[in-house]
Amino acid sequence: MIPEHLEATVKNLPTQPGCYLFYDVNGEVIYVGKAVNLRNRVRSYFNPNTWRASPKTARLVRQIHRIEFVVRGSELEALIQEAELIKKYRPRYNIRLKDDKRYPYLKVTWQDDFPTVTVTRRVERDGARYYGPYSNAKAVYATRDTLRRIFPFLTCDRVITGHDTRACLYYDIKLCSAPCIGAVTREEYRATIQRLCDFLEGKSDAVLNDLRQRMERAAEALQFERAADYRDQLRALEHVIEKQRIVNPAGGDQDVIAFAREDGDTCVQVLFIRNGKLLGQEYFVLDGAEGEDDHAVLDAFIKRFYDEAAYVPQEVLLPQRLEEAQIIEAWLRQKRGSAVYLRAPEGETAQSLVALAQQNAREQLAVLRAQWREDTLRQESALRELQEALDLPRLPTRIECYDVSNTQGTAIVGSMVVFVHGTPSKKDYRRFNIQGVQGPNDFESMRQMLRRRFARWRDAQAAPTASPAPGQRPRDPAWSVLPDLIIVDGGKGQLNVAVEVLREFDLAHVVPVIALAKQKEEIFVPGREDSILLPRDSQGFYLVQRIRDEAHRYGLNTHRRQRARLGLASQLDALPGVGPARRRKLLAAFGSIDGIRAASVDELAEIVPRSVAEAIKDALG
Repeated sequence: MIPEHLEATVKNLPTQPGCYLFYDVNGEVIYVGKAVNLRNRVRSYFNPNTWRASPKTARLVRQIHRIEFVVRGSELEALIQEAELIKKYRPRYNIRLKDDKRYPYLKVTWQDDFPTVTVTRRVERDGARYYGPYSNAKAVYATRDTLRRIFPFLTCDRVITGHDTRACLYYDIKLCSAPCIGAVTREEYRATIQRLCDFLEGKSDAVLNDLRQRMERAAEALQFERAADYRDQLRALEHVIEKQRIVNPAGGDQDVIAFAREDGDTCVQVLFIRNGKLLGQEYFVLDGAEGEDDHAVLDAFIKRFYDEAAYVPQEVLLPQRLEEAQIIEAWLRQKRGSAVYLRAPEGETAQSLVALAQQNAREQLAVLRAQWREDTLRQESALRELQEALDLPRLPTRIECYDVSNTQGTAIVGSMVVFVHGTPSKKDYRRFNIQGVQGPNDFESMRQMLRRRFARWRDAQAAPTASPAPGQRPRDPAWSVLPDLIIVDGGKGQLNVAVEVLREFDLAHVVPVIALAKQKEEIFVPGREDSILLPRDSQGFYLVQRIRDEAHRYGLNTHRRQRARLGLASQLDALPGVGPARRRKLLAAFGSIDGIRAASVDELAEIVPRSVAEAIKDALG
């Protein structure tokens, strides 16, 4: 049964392929889907039989307030558009990779004359070669360190001429081949990086043969030191290769995907097979998979994973055949540039590979669930400790922390971070660009930020279900919930400001507030003269520290971007004591903004008063 406010929209949907977006009453996109026939697909959500079969769909339908659609020319175009929309809006009812974060890759800057190897979370079409993804940063950095010992590569930003008089320390400890001093030529250096790439692509036999030949030629030419370097690389590489297994004697590149599920938690395991060798494996945790069938989980993971993947193999082995296999194969064919096949396991080798992936997924999920249980217990313990130590009326399930970042009163930014059940709720983080505050006045900046926050809460209470007017921005759900505890970064001054603002909104006896002073990690509470010092080894202490540090990090990142937008000259003009005349003197003395930045406080104090010199040094760093 279609609700009255949606009936006309559904009735007039086109019967063409495209994407549809469901919005809730706050204007937030809560689900994105694609369809061959938009009208029929959207109408199916309002069938009571569908609700009985899927409680998740029933919950979704109850929250649909508005429907939008995008018509595409084909189902393939709709699939591509769906991936883009999910990446843009991150709807909570879509299955997605946990945290929707970008996973790290190894990046080989092959487009450079002297390529290097870096870690990145963004895959771009810039001529570089990308390898991954890796499920955690530690794994990718460990891989990079191992590769550097076997294939020494540059990590500096020198302009490589081959004529530098001296190499850096990394050359002496054999972590760089020093093309800067001409120890190797450009061609020799690039050959080393090519071997590194070949190794990452599973062509280890070819790399070993190449190294042996180079070692033998160097020895025949009486270049014994270079031959010894090749020998060391060869031994290190053989040691690494010992850990690789030949799992497909026929060779070829494959990804093997399987997953495990328990009580709504889903872990997907991917085995990376290149040239028949198992090079590595990674696990990925899914959000939003509860209540979905296995086909939907597998379908969603493949779309999310390969939308970001730097490389698509010729074959993807799956535990079962997908209903949309043909259209996904067409999409992957576009990404790879040649045919890609999604296959269920046939034959003993393929079945054993999928079974291995499933076993690893089950074991990984068991480990993760144990960690999550331990983390939950630790977080609950921390919240109980805080409730008891601060004499709170209820468990501080939702904690908001506020911090102010500025440089001598320029680019003032307020930050609000939110922790729910002891963990960050990043979708609720907010920034405040502080306006009209003169100089480094943390008290007035804090007052403005808190007033704006609770004014928005008051507005949300005044019209809790009203739809936004045409052209008006939808209400932000982050403002509509009151915190169980407010933490302000600072001492008694900041605390008094927070209490005053809460009184303005008649919330002083509703929302508890504390201040955390960084120097001694003291906690100040309204109406209490002496501070509270939590035990330094307590979970409650670790939690408030973490929340405060997160607010500081979040605000500082925004403040730095604001400073960059202002420009250094504007920052100089905005500093107390620096007007046009002093700025001209400084530029005349030091030549440029960079020269002013490089000058010491004593040098600056020869041009301007020392207090102003110290302010300049603090601002320009």
